[in-house]
Amino acid sequence: MKRFGIFLLTVSLIAAMVGCVDGHLHYSLSISSTAGGSVTAPGEGVSIYEQGTVVSLVASPDSGYQFVNWIGDVGTIDSVSSASTNITMNHDYSITASFELPEYYLTISSTAGGSVISPGQGTFGYGEEKVVGLVAQPKNGYCFVEWTGDVNTIADVTAASTIITMNGDYSIAASFMVEVDPMVAAGAAHTVGLQSDGRVVAVGRNNHGQCNVGSWTGIVEVAGGGEHTVGLKSDGRVVAVGRNDYGQCDVSAWTGIVQVAGGGLHTVGLKSDGRVVAVGKNNEGQCNVGGWTGIVQVAAGWSHTLGLKADGKVVAVGRNVEGQCDVGSWTGIIQVAAGAYHTVGLKSYGTAVAVGWNPSGALQIGEIVGWNIVQVDAGLEHSVGLSSDGLVTCAGWGSPGQCDFYDWADIVQVAAGSLHTVGLKSDSTVVAVGQKDEGQCEVGGWTLK
Repeated sequence: MKRFGIFLLTVSLIAAMVGCVDGHLHYSLSISSTAGGSVTAPGEGVSIYEQGTVVSLVASPDSGYQFVNWIGDVGTIDSVSSASTNITMNHDYSITASFELPEYYLTISSTAGGSVISPGQGTFGYGEEKVVGLVAQPKNGYCFVEWTGDVNTIADVTAASTIITMNGDYSIAASFMVEVDPMVAAGAAHTVGLQSDGRVVAVGRNNHGQCNVGSWTGIVEVAGGGEHTVGLKSDGRVVAVGRNDYGQCDVSAWTGIVQVAGGGLHTVGLKSDGRVVAVGKNNEGQCNVGGWTGIVQVAAGWSHTLGLKADGKVVAVGRNVEGQCDVGSWTGIIQVAAGAYHTVGLKSYGTAVAVGWNPSGALQIGEIVGWNIVQVDAGLEHSVGLSSDGLVTCAGWGSPGQCDFYDWADIVQVAAGSLHTVGLKSDSTVVAVGQKDEGQCEVGGWTLK
């Protein structure tokens, strides 16, 4: 009876404190917890607060347990699912912090270049069917690529902010890569664009699936072939889609690649040690690159292959009926480009040289002076040069309009398809001219950021 009397006295004292004090309303907050943890702020028990007071709540699970949610009078709690949150005192409230033993564990890590900020990195326990928010944050100069590992229940593996549903024990990692420079590439009748986050877009002829690049991630360079598309991944591996009747897309075993090129029916890869590999049709010897060393850039035409050496000289193999491989005397070259049946080289002082098929004057790119050319490319019967001031010049056949870019400005990179030309602008938008019957020039909505 004595203890019961003390309890009644305590309740009476609390009741006396709640209500109107000095003209201000006060309310009681009763806090408790289930087994498996406690409320460390403001603590468990009964506390009195003035109306409108915002009270911080912190629930701390015991080792092996996890916080589930706040239950009871939770109408003014900011987030009932957050262990650290707030409650606004507008009435008498009684709340409980709920804890439980997890059924499944989620282990989260990341590659270099970023981290997982929600729920964090490490191992976390959750109940069955619990939906967990995932947020990956890249460092400056990096971008998020994708979630890897046990990703079957992740809503979107390519989204930095997504969710995972816990139906088992999972181990996942957030993958990051260095941001790449956007670029464009052109195949025979399709156009490819690389975004700074390593994803790829494509338009144009897709009869062999050469535009099916929407699922690619982690790409640092793209190349367009006759009817296939090649992508270089940040880890030195290579992917390819499109026509593969000569094995030109059989590149999955390649490693240590630093640059790729797509020919008419073959694919070329430059290795980090300066050697070169090639797959695909080899009827003209265009894949006979096994003995090359000291190469710093490769290019591929319809049936010939070029290699630029570190000393500025050029080597070539493949079809030479039109003289497209007659590059043995070239010196001081800093970039090479392969057209269907002609070859263009950029010299260190900003002019071009060219050899090969010339029925429409594509080789006259080498006669253009005073342009300070910084990049060249070659199509079926036309050659293009980009100058240091962002303008583009052309030599050769232009009847489908592939040379109608005289109003272009602020271009930072060009690419030549068979009968079309593509330009990447300094604002990351893309322009294209030329034959467009396959949709290869429908790049007006692209912004390669």
